[in-house]
Amino acid sequence: MSTTASKPQPTARSAYPHFLTITTRWMDNDVYGHVNNVVYYSYFDTVVNEYLIRAGVLDFERGATIGLVVETHCNYFAPLVFPERVDAGLRVTRLGASSVRYEVGLFREGSDEAAAHGHFVHVYVDRVTRRPVNLPDALRAALEPIGVAIGTAD
Repeated sequence: MSTTASKPQPTARSAYPHFLTITTRWMDNDVYGHVNNVVYYSYFDTVVNEYLIRAGVLDFERGATIGLVVETHCNYFAPLVFPERVDAGLRVTRLGASSVRYEVGLFREGSDEAAAHGHFVHVYVDRVTRRPVNLPDALRAALEPIGVAIGTAD
């Protein structure tokens, strides 16, 4: 029996309600002349944490609740290079009792089709015990504006 998985397709810029422009750096390129795959995850982390900090719901030094990444994934469609500006699009597609699924599209400046898109899941935990906690109300409220077809889990 043969199963055929559908090939991932690039997402459209219009699928993301929040954007952050990130400038590639010389050190982002690898020996093959494009941004190394591991750097894409750094861009994911940057857009998510920038959003949370600006929304006032992430105090990474003293906050009682912190998000730990428990799952990541990325599909690559076109190379990014230095020097280039990348528009990182952000959306939330799932809010659980203690977890959030963030999805990120990375777009060349001016492009409507993602060069890469992926996700990561944060589980929110108590800073000291590292045990899962319910998402704080302020965090839920901050994520609602970037929620797209939000499902629930946990």
